[in-house]
Amino acid sequence: MSKILILIPVLNEENNIILIYKMIKKSLKQKFDILFIDDNSTDNTRKNIENIKKKYKNILFIKRPKRLGIGSAHKDGLKLGYKKKYKFIITMDCDGTHNPKYINSMLNIAKSTDAELITTNRFLVKNALKDWSTWRILLTTLRHILIKFLLKIEFDSSGAFRLYKTNKVKISDILAAKNDSYSFFWESIYLLSKKNKIKEIPINLPGRLSGSSKMNLKEIFKALKYLIIFFVQKRLNLFYSN
Repeated sequence: MSKILILIPVLNEENNIILIYKMIKKSLKQKFDILFIDDNSTDNTRKNIENIKKKYKNILFIKRPKRLGIGSAHKDGLKLGYKKKYKFIITMDCDGTHNPKYINSMLNIAKSTDAELITTNRFLVKNALKDWSTWRILLTTLRHILIKFLLKIEFDSSGAFRLYKTNKVKISDILAAKNDSYSFFWESIYLLSKKNKIKEIPINLPGRLSGSSKMNLKEIFKALKYLIIFFVQKRLNLFYSN
């Protein structure tokens, strides 16, 4: 078994499965395993994963019965990674927006510094989102500003491209993030920042290879509501503790 697990949640990404595997294999010269977590895709995603799983020994696969949320998928994948005692767990998207070339930098930092969680930042590079639509750029930027203002954290906390040092970051601290959807990312960063040393690397974020984003208006409003509730609860806890 490799010391490195790359965790990739998927939902209707049939055209990107083989592409992302080839991109990772080309970029990463070290031995690695890939864990795909599928939320009951309705296209050929599962079939394509099964096909490459037969061809390559380093493919793991979790099939989930329905769409349970991207945060929930990360939690299930991380629990398996910790159970199998991988030294490093990298989480990333399947759509090609997370270029595997950055994994080498993340691993080098993890091995050479005391950073315990290495994450990526889309706002440290000028025009990092230039391939995105105007509304996606606006939405992502506003979310970033709002989270920084309300939670007082400087990180690009809503991104999913991360590396966890499993001997330093406790799985129980990750799972303390209650949200099972997109808010899992900023909630987990917020909680982990209280206990772990976090380092960011700048990245460019190109447009997806194919397919469409799973983020919709309903998810956006749910995420905003969750952020406001989380902020209010945090303020109330602070008030009563004083």
